[in-house]
Amino acid sequence: MQAVGIKTRIKTMERAAMTMAWRERKLKNVIVGITGAGGNAATRLEAYVSKDGIYTSGVIPEVEDLFQRQARELDPKKREALLHQIQEILHDRVTHVPIYELAFIWGVSPRVEEPGINLIRSYAYSAPYEDLRLKRP
Repeated sequence: MQAVGIKTRIKTMERAAMTMAWRERKLKNVIVGITGAGGNAATRLEAYVSKDGIYTSGVIPEVEDLFQRQARELDPKKREALLHQIQEILHDRVTHVPIYELAFIWGVSPRVEEPGINLIRSYAYSAPYEDLRLKRP
């Protein structure tokens, strides 16, 4: 980040302490974090942009209005349109900056019969581990 003129300092914290400090709004400015919340786009947005979001540190009234409207909307297409509007506002106002992409790299050996990838649908890791099987020699 310093290469582009952003001065930062790293504060290393244990995960539980960091999560608690973040929820209590004690962490300011640049925070690297993700949510593992399952669900859909609304679930993912709520944590960061809604007044009730556990990681929200500020609310854009226009976004909050759209979020509440989509929560009440029963028509899936209309909900989708409202969520797209929220995402467009957040993108246009640059409220969040993606600085890394969480990616999972799996190594699969020819000796592995069942690596466990996607045995649990949409689970990013190779799992369950106990189902991993090696080929018989």
